[in-house]
Amino acid sequence: METALENLSREDLLKVISSRDEKIESLSQERDYLKTQVEMFRRMQFGQRRERFEADPNQTMLPFEADVIAVEQQKEETKEKIEYVRKRPNHHGRAKLPGHLPVEEIEIHPEGDLSDMVCIGKEVTEELECEPARFFIKRYIRYKYAAKNGEGVKIGELPERVIDKGIPGAGLLASILVYKYADHLPLYRQKQRFARENIQIASSTIDGWTKEALLKLEPLYDQLVFDTKSKGYLQADETPIKVLDSDKKGAAHQGYYWVYHAPLDRTVLFDYSPTRGSSAPLPILGNFKGYLQSDGYAVYQKYARSRDITHLACWAHSRREFEKALDNDRPKAETALILIQKLYAIERKAKEGQLNTGAIKEFRLKESLPIINEMGKWMFKEIKSTLPKSQIGKAMAYAYARWDALSAYLYDGSLQIDNNLVENAIRPIALGRKNYLFAGSHEAAQRAAMIYSFFAICKKHEVNPFGWLKYTLENIMSINHKNIKNLYPQNFKNIIR
Repeated sequence: METALENLSREDLLKVISSRDEKIESLSQERDYLKTQVEMFRRMQFGQRRERFEADPNQTMLPFEADVIAVEQQKEETKEKIEYVRKRPNHHGRAKLPGHLPVEEIEIHPEGDLSDMVCIGKEVTEELECEPARFFIKRYIRYKYAAKNGEGVKIGELPERVIDKGIPGAGLLASILVYKYADHLPLYRQKQRFARENIQIASSTIDGWTKEALLKLEPLYDQLVFDTKSKGYLQADETPIKVLDSDKKGAAHQGYYWVYHAPLDRTVLFDYSPTRGSSAPLPILGNFKGYLQSDGYAVYQKYARSRDITHLACWAHSRREFEKALDNDRPKAETALILIQKLYAIERKAKEGQLNTGAIKEFRLKESLPIINEMGKWMFKEIKSTLPKSQIGKAMAYAYARWDALSAYLYDGSLQIDNNLVENAIRPIALGRKNYLFAGSHEAAQRAAMIYSFFAICKKHEVNPFGWLKYTLENIMSINHKNIKNLYPQNFKNIIR
């Protein structure tokens, strides 16, 4: 072997060394993983000690703050994105406004002293606007003034508009997006709604309006992505979406929305990926540090092996597995379900008592930890005499393989016992899938992810999505990039007070 190595070139020798290093690293990781599994099974057999969940300097403390340098870099990127979106051309021809609609006129005179000036004319700009259940034309009449001494002309400044030189107002665009993405009314049905009011708008025009309005939200969405990645506690889940972009003619591609919920501030992020593979969560979870809560999907397990991540499993998913086993082995399934029910009863007591996070942790260690240890010892004993392929065997194996992750919510009173909050954020997508079936392209699916994110946050914070979106579209291009977080839905209530 040594003689063979001596005959290799320097480049080939480096490749051999690199390959060996990678194999050693892989074996080391596997060894560490197997050691943690053995330790977990030991804790399961003999019970976990309270000290394991007490304050640990290496454990992530919540809430978690983002790196200061990264924050400043994100501000610069947001500034550049706002300037780019503001300047990019977005007008592809102006549709004719219907003549039968009522007109609301807004007269705009130049600011400053006009006593030495005389009005010489006016410029008129019109946009199609909408209030719920009412269409009207908003007409901006900008008066022109010329200096009496002939040294200049002033005209009233037109407010910044969502689509430059386009006819839709912010309210109309907001209503279209709310109807489609919150109320799940497809655009072709909205076109029918326009037609009932004798407003003829081409389908391609409505499609274009939708795209341009969504593009305006990109800077705010990019900020949401940055903030989500810096959270110290995320819940994750994924859901399918059909996309027309496909290699096969006439077939739809199966894409996925990866959804991240930050329970501490109740924000939601939808991120689209064409795949459900391990690379899909990389943009969000690649450098994530903190607590990650998920179901049993293997992709999350891979990220959870990082030293910077504490993985939390979902007791609701474990409970569902035992519910499935009721017809297979009722006595064992009921034993597990009763113990899980006791854990949830403790969570309800903590919520009803309005305990702070410190008190919740203490309450759980006193009440929940003994129940978890009881269930762990019971399963360690029973699983040996249970058929692995039976439904009760599968339920036990599910919990057995995730025992440390199921117990990890005891680390901090801010952590949830299950993943239900992120699942609740995903549910509206199922209704949307039934109504409009698919996204037109991968790019359209990602644009939809932006509005799904913000509408989910609106729901979490009980914010009217129409009011928030109309205000945001009116202000996102003119707001100082340093203050862009003010446009988050959760901050909208402070604006309208």
